[in-house]
Amino acid sequence: MSSTLVDGWRLAVGTLTALRVGAPGRVDRSTARAAMLLAPLAVVPLGVVVGLVVWAGGLVDLPPLAVALVALGALASGSRALHWDGLSDVADGLTASYDRERSLAVMKSGTAGPAGVVAVVVVLGVQAAALSAYVGDGRLAVLAGVLVCLSRCALWVVCAAPVPAARPDGLGVAFTSTVPTPVAVVGGVLLGIVPALVVVALVRRCTQRFGGVTGDVMGAAIELALAALLLGLSWL
Repeated sequence: MSSTLVDGWRLAVGTLTALRVGAPGRVDRSTARAAMLLAPLAVVPLGVVVGLVVWAGGLVDLPPLAVALVALGALASGSRALHWDGLSDVADGLTASYDRERSLAVMKSGTAGPAGVVAVVVVLGVQAAALSAYVGDGRLAVLAGVLVCLSRCALWVVCAAPVPAARPDGLGVAFTSTVPTPVAVVGGVLLGIVPALVVVALVRRCTQRFGGVTGDVMGAAIELALAALLLGLSWL
C-alpha cells in the first residue's frame, strides 16, 4: 500500500471521525485527494453504529423517533459534531450580509446565530423524522448505515477540481479542488438526483456569495446530503 494512500486514510479518519488514528506522515494535495476519495470508507464505523442503534431500537420496541435521535446523536458524537458546526456557520454566513468578507468573518467567528440554529434544527428534524421510518426493519437498519457512508460522497462534489476555495486559510483549504471532475460526477450519481442537486445548489450558492467553498461548506453538504438520502429512501 502506497504511503500516499496510508496517509490519506489516516487524514480521512482523523478529520471525519473522532476515532484515534496515527497522524499522516505527510499532508499535501495528493494526500488530501486520497482522503476525500476514501471519505465514504473512513466513516464505516459510524455507519455501523447508526445501523446497530436503529436495529436494536426496533428490537426493544422503543419510539422510532427517539431511536432515530439517539442514532443521530451517536453519529454527531462520532464526528465531533464538526459537520453540524459547518451547517450552522454556512447558514449564518449566507444570511449575515451580502458582503463577502463580512460573511466569511461571521462564519469564522465560531458562534451560532439565529439562522444557524434554525438550520440545524430543521435539518436534524428532517433527518430524525426520516430515519424513524427505518426503525424496526433489519434491512432498513443496514441501509441507514450505508447511507451515512454514502452521504460523504458529497465531499467529492464540494471538492471538485473546478470549485475554488473561498479563502487561503482554514481547515478546508487543503481539500478544495482536489477531486477530479469525473470522480465528482460519479459522486453525484451515487448520491442520486435529489441529494446531488441539493449539494450542487449549495456549492453554487456559496461560490456566488463567498467566492468559493470552505470547510464549513463541506460539513453542511454532508448533513444536507444525509437528510436528502434518508428522506428519499424512507418509503422503502
